[in-house]
Amino acid sequence: MNLREHLEHYLTLRRALGFTLKEEGKLLAKFVTSLETSGATTITSDVAIAWAKEPVGVSPNCWAKRLGVVRHFCVYLATIDETTEVPPTGVFPTSRHRPTPYLWKEGEITALLEATAQLRPPFRAATHEALFGLLAATGMRLGEATGLLRDDVDLAAGVITIRHAKFDRERLVPLHQSTTAALRAYAGQRDGLWPASRERAFFCSSVGTALFHSGVQLVMQEITTQLGLRHDGVRPRIHDLRHSFAVRTLLEWQRAGVSVDANIATLSTYLGHVAPSDTYWYLSASPELMALAATRLDARYGADQ
Repeated sequence: MNLREHLEHYLTLRRALGFTLKEEGKLLAKFVTSLETSGATTITSDVAIAWAKEPVGVSPNCWAKRLGVVRHFCVYLATIDETTEVPPTGVFPTSRHRPTPYLWKEGEITALLEATAQLRPPFRAATHEALFGLLAATGMRLGEATGLLRDDVDLAAGVITIRHAKFDRERLVPLHQSTTAALRAYAGQRDGLWPASRERAFFCSSVGTALFHSGVQLVMQEITTQLGLRHDGVRPRIHDLRHSFAVRTLLEWQRAGVSVDANIATLSTYLGHVAPSDTYWYLSASPELMALAATRLDARYGADQ
């Protein structure tokens, strides 16, 4: 079996486990083509590292990503072909920058929805008010919400099914009664204008089509500027509603004396995170949350010091 056949088997196996591997599959196909062109029949660390560094004018993060994709393939291939070398980790220095989130206060979210309700035409206002309200109340990603079809939103049970979340995962999102009521009211307006026979999307534009991210982002920019929330150095994003939902949930747990460690997996699943470690990052995003945690630690261990 040659390298290309091994690659097809590898991709088939990983995809059967739920990985889409769209970009990774393209990169590995290019890597194997490069090996075939050079006449190589096996993979060495030097060859893999040299291929990873081929792009010029890019950051080491790009090289590290390319090498990481090849490395995963090599780990698989080494179990079949003992001549395969697995490239070491840490070859390229990498850094990961996460933008500091804007944490929405409850009053600001209320002001956002009130301002959105004043948009014109009225149905455009209704759509964005319902959309922003859903994002704030559930922490859903914008793409998850705009990608919802009418059948994905069970207003009788109060549950949303996200069929293609990040990494193509599927999950259920239970809704609070107030959120369900708001979505039911919006759906009534929508159905009066745009019957399901024309558009299957749950959230529709003022002309009855599915929403575009760019248009929704523009509405958010206009309203946050109007409210005085957006200015030099401060740029509230739609995705920050997700951050704010997570931090608010953790704050409520801390104040109620609920164990974060015992419940973080539940929040992680609700948000659609791959691992609880992604959710724990929100702990460092809020000074209030950190101060509350420090107070609880001091109350518990301060007397022993």
